[in-house]
Amino acid sequence: MSESITITDNRTGESLEIPIVDGGVDAAEWRKLVPGLWFFDPSFSTTAAASSAITELDGENGILRYRGYPIEQLAEKSTFLEVAYLLIQGELPTTDQLASWTHEVTTHTYVHDDFRKRVFDAYHYDAHPMGLLTSSVAGLSTFYPEAKEIDDPDIRMQQIIRLIAKMPTLAASAYRFSIGMPYVFPDNDLDYATNFLSMMFKVAEPRFECPEAISRALDILFILHADHEQNCSTTAARVVGSSHADPYSTIAAACAALYGPRHGGANEAVLRMLKGIGSYENVEAFIDSVKHGDGRLMGFGHRVYKHYDPRATIIKKAAYEVFDVTGQNPLLDIALKLEEVALADDYFVSRKLYPNVDFYSGLIYEALGFTKEIFTVLFAIPRTAGWLSHWSEMLEQDSRIARPRQLYSGVGVRDYVDIADR
Repeated sequence: MSESITITDNRTGESLEIPIVDGGVDAAEWRKLVPGLWFFDPSFSTTAAASSAITELDGENGILRYRGYPIEQLAEKSTFLEVAYLLIQGELPTTDQLASWTHEVTTHTYVHDDFRKRVFDAYHYDAHPMGLLTSSVAGLSTFYPEAKEIDDPDIRMQQIIRLIAKMPTLAASAYRFSIGMPYVFPDNDLDYATNFLSMMFKVAEPRFECPEAISRALDILFILHADHEQNCSTTAARVVGSSHADPYSTIAAACAALYGPRHGGANEAVLRMLKGIGSYENVEAFIDSVKHGDGRLMGFGHRVYKHYDPRATIIKKAAYEVFDVTGQNPLLDIALKLEEVALADDYFVSRKLYPNVDFYSGLIYEALGFTKEIFTVLFAIPRTAGWLSHWSEMLEQDSRIARPRQLYSGVGVRDYVDIADR
């Protein structure tokens, strides 16, 4: 049996066979049979707008792999910087390659103090950290004008390193500005996650220190959020990047997409829900109210996953390790009970509503001392590696500029009427 489909235009009786390649069919082939006819898919939910070798996501079976490596193995054995290298370069690094990559990233963490002050000082004192991050990333494009030379692979890699290195610095600076605290410079003797925690929380101590379980938990969260195939922000990066915009403008566009609560605000919504439930004893009543349409079960279900999100299992384990250090959060008991009751109820199981990555991540972030305003920023830091890997891949593929079509549904032709006669 050939791997193909056959379409027939019932208006003419003509048919066309189209091959199936990598689980998809070439939409351009359809126009040979039905020219002038467009696919209508407003959210691109049934459209593959890119061919990518970076992340494999099988939502039906709960599988997530970066460059072929299962996310479970990477979370257990790898580090975020090693995973970032994997996403960008396509292969896991050797010992020497990882040492060189880590050195390059570490030595580019500094942001020119004049730039940082001038950008942030232009904003109101209580500006949202994500707005500050988005604008400061875009501003870096004026600081590194050579970044526009996107056809030069060496210059391109230099900007990739700079962005991965400077995102934690910009993120921490945005947060410190929003709460009226002085900036903390990077400490190149610290690892990636601990350095970020230092820039976030250091006060007057000569050297920031934190338990290894805390920095490791954050590193795992960075690994889990590093990429997730063609989501809203990655698509935004690809669309803007397809115009051959510089990488800073491209990543700023991705940050702007992530800023929206439908994309980057889910874990904050979970915390609000858990706090609204109030106590362990109220869980079953809350579940009943959800089933009767009086509320929503946040952190369950996913646009792509129709099974248990593999990242949720990893984060749940990490949550226990964090709480061993920080002390138990009473919201964890509510979350565990909520998961237990929901997964024992056919109402949720039949609808394939399982916990996703956001169900436990907010609890960890809160335990680490992060306020809810910084949650989306925490998402943007690791996802920068994923955005850049897709941007680089798109350029190597020499993709055309993104230009979707539309189905016009407005009025027909009409003549202009002078204003006095309207």
